Amino acid sequence: MDLDDILPKTPGDPLTLLVKQDLDPLSVEELHGRIAVLEAEIARAKSKIERAVNHRASADALFKR
Repeated sequence: MDLDDILPKTPGDPLTLLVKQDLDPLSVEELHGRIAVLEAEIARAKSKIERAVNHRASADALFKR
């Protein structure tokens, strides 16, 4: 899968800018910090997905789909 297929098409989108950022000037410590921040964002996104799925399941159960 190509990154262009999954990234938003707007050029100023923060995610697009993030993945295109040059990592060469960053130190090892800065890279570790970047990874920690990205892992926290992944956990936040996964939590949101879980809440959405649970909400949908609750609604389906309520209306007995």
